[in-house]
Amino acid sequence: MRSQLLSVAALGVLASAGTSNTSATDDAADVRAARAQQNEAIAARDLDRVASFWVDDVQVTAGLGFTLRGRDAYRRAFALDSVMVYRREPDNVQVNSHWPLAWETGSWTGHRSGQSGPALLAGRYSAQWVKQNGRWLIRSELFVALDCSGAACAWGPRPE
Repeated sequence: MRSQLLSVAALGVLASAGTSNTSATDDAADVRAARAQQNEAIAARDLDRVASFWVDDVQVTAGLGFTLRGRDAYRRAFALDSVMVYRREPDNVQVNSHWPLAWETGSWTGHRSGQSGPALLAGRYSAQWVKQNGRWLIRSELFVALDCSGAACAWGPRPE
């Protein structure tokens, strides 16, 4: 009897672990899908859709060190930087099994709109995502420019 109870308990633990992993895998796929949709919106210059992936009080450090706080400020930055099209490519998405949080890391590029060739700016990024009302949204992003080409190499980092 005791061994049967232990077996049932062990099966319950294994079943819940499988569910958690499946859920984390599904959530990671959802974060990746949201990022892909935001990339599409950035390429289409659909700034309202781009902004729909951020929480209201999103915090951002841009590639050259400029900081932005809030969805409206971040959206304005995209509008002012209309010659550039940025793309984020996730390398890794980790989902917290206890809280509705995820961490994304990857590489990013910035090209002049409508032009091919090497990226004017490129680097690495990380993002914190939070799940609100069943939807993954970006709470914060950190971009670091690690490479440049052409005119972008003359752009300076944020002065101290």
